[in-house]
Amino acid sequence: MVFNKQSSVTRSSASDAVIDQGLRAYMLKVYNYMGSALALTGFIALFTFKFAAVTGPNGELIGLTSLGNSLYNSGLAWVVMLAPLGVVFYMSFGIAKMSASKAQTVFWIFAALMGLSLSSIFIAYTGTSITRVFFITAGTFGAMSIYGYTTKRDLTKLGSFLMMGLFGIIIASLVNIFMKSTMMYFVISIIGVLVFVGLTAYDTQKIKNMYLVSDSGEMMGKKAVMGALTLYLDFINLFIMLLRLFGQRR
Repeated sequence: MVFNKQSSVTRSSASDAVIDQGLRAYMLKVYNYMGSALALTGFIALFTFKFAAVTGPNGELIGLTSLGNSLYNSGLAWVVMLAPLGVVFYMSFGIAKMSASKAQTVFWIFAALMGLSLSSIFIAYTGTSITRVFFITAGTFGAMSIYGYTTKRDLTKLGSFLMMGLFGIIIASLVNIFMKSTMMYFVISIIGVLVFVGLTAYDTQKIKNMYLVSDSGEMMGKKAVMGALTLYLDFINLFIMLLRLFGQRR
């Protein structure tokens, strides 16, 4: 009996070790995809800005090139702005029919389109303040993601509350397009920071809980891509909300 009990404990410990190792590899893949996507987005955004704007020797904005006018002052601006959203919907509803490699390809396309869309922040804000806010965002995101990964507390109820807050932000933002209220803009940004800080922890825990040791390599690959997409969106939205609050306009 003692022998059998010891054998059972040994097998249980070995099984837990396998799960922990697989979970770490899975989460590392999620973060690698997300980090690579952020790097691609940043490169495309800065590269686009360099060709879309004319700047002075001290970095001041002088004007826009023909490319800049097409991207920011024409109907093409709406296409550039809405294209990433279309890709997100495509991935969300079509991931079950995609292969892992196709999901990765679509994810990189999404990150590149986001770079085109976010290039406009270099027109509105100084490069120094963008860099400063990026590192603030990275520190905040990292702390909350670690919390979401390590906490034993179930964040499901918090997630439901945060999703209601997210829908509220979307509706308020649409209304403010027409109202153009500076105070509402400020309030939306503050609430947005709180919502996306919370969502970072909630989504990290949810992605962690999605891991199943029995999943095939194909399924695990698709889960990693969708997890990276979720955390990428949390990071970008948190960055934008913080930039609205602390960014220095040109």
